[in-house]
Amino acid sequence: MRLEPTPELEAFRRKVRAFVAEHAPGVKTHSGVRAPEPALMSAIREWTAKLYEAGFLGIDWPVEYGGRPDAHPLEPFVVAEEIARARTWPPVGAASLASGALLDFGTDAQRARFLPRIRACEDVWCQLFSEPEAGSDLASLRTRARREGGADDDGVFVVDGQKVWTTNGQHADMGYLLARTDDAAPKHRGITAFALDMRSPGVDIRPLREITGTTDFNEVFLDGVRIPAANVIGRVNDGWRVAMSSLGRERSGVAARGAELFAVLDDLLRLAEETPVGGRPAVEDSATRQAIGELAARVQVNAAMISLAQSRMLHGTEGVGDALLGKIFFSELNHDLAEFGLRLQGTDGLLVEGDAEVVAGGWWQDAHLYSRAYTIAGGANEVLRTQVAERGLGLPR
Repeated sequence: MRLEPTPELEAFRRKVRAFVAEHAPGVKTHSGVRAPEPALMSAIREWTAKLYEAGFLGIDWPVEYGGRPDAHPLEPFVVAEEIARARTWPPVGAASLASGALLDFGTDAQRARFLPRIRACEDVWCQLFSEPEAGSDLASLRTRARREGGADDDGVFVVDGQKVWTTNGQHADMGYLLARTDDAAPKHRGITAFALDMRSPGVDIRPLREITGTTDFNEVFLDGVRIPAANVIGRVNDGWRVAMSSLGRERSGVAARGAELFAVLDDLLRLAEETPVGGRPAVEDSATRQAIGELAARVQVNAAMISLAQSRMLHGTEGVGDALLGKIFFSELNHDLAEFGLRLQGTDGLLVEGDAEVVAGGWWQDAHLYSRAYTIAGGANEVLRTQVAERGLGLPR
């Protein structure tokens, strides 16, 4: 196992850091995977297109679609880390998921049509997987697509159903959709993946107002939506395999989590230095120092887990539980950091964004409310622990 970076990767990191400093569209004021305000979308599209043009996104794509076959496999992780370190906007939407599905299962015509538009950020994608009764148990989805017309690429699929927790759905041009096409098949089969034009008649997007006061997620209702059969990604009734493969490709985001937590830890220490407790800075209190020390140790462990997972990836020795345990550890540590930052403020922790005397513009309050989302998104932690036990450790069901 090798954890230290190579000189080539460090040189690449300096290049990315300078690029981000010059071109980034400003600081992202809320934590987590958030939807930007509409006024920011033009700048974020331009920023995303620049990242692709500079060779910092789509690095592992085939060269004919703009990839760099000579790139180090860890370069996507470096880019994610530097974007997070700068606290600026990452590319919004589900383009990395959609491009993974298209590269692995799409037709030549689909790749030629969709991939250049992803690189130019002419299309923002959203993920249309979860449903009101199919979240952690995604294979229970009920949205249905029935075929009309001929075989192969002739005809259309008519889709009816509802999706929920669709991040950036209000900004999306395209949707990466899973729908059931065979009711008689076992639930993990009979599902098909589609590329959906979000402007199609019958698509109704309704933003959800969350406890944070923002609208990052959406409900999407599909009423008689007609999708050309040519927009099926992979084979009909093989959508589960397409989805699981594309989810496996989306690994660089975990690297950003380490950079995010180091930044939050710095903020927490600064908060303890500036917050008075009994007439002295909170950082001078031994219990406060001990609590921050414990959190700092866990942040370092999180970074070591990320490095270990990257090393295993390079050597082809990844374990079933690596990504699952990383997500569980990060999400619970992220919550504990935000919760302690809120507790340090005492009664001022009751203030919220917009209040005149709120600390850090209400960032801690917002981060604490949002932190629970990380323990659910990508699979609830309780479900992931079961997967680690059964698939990673071989324990009985």
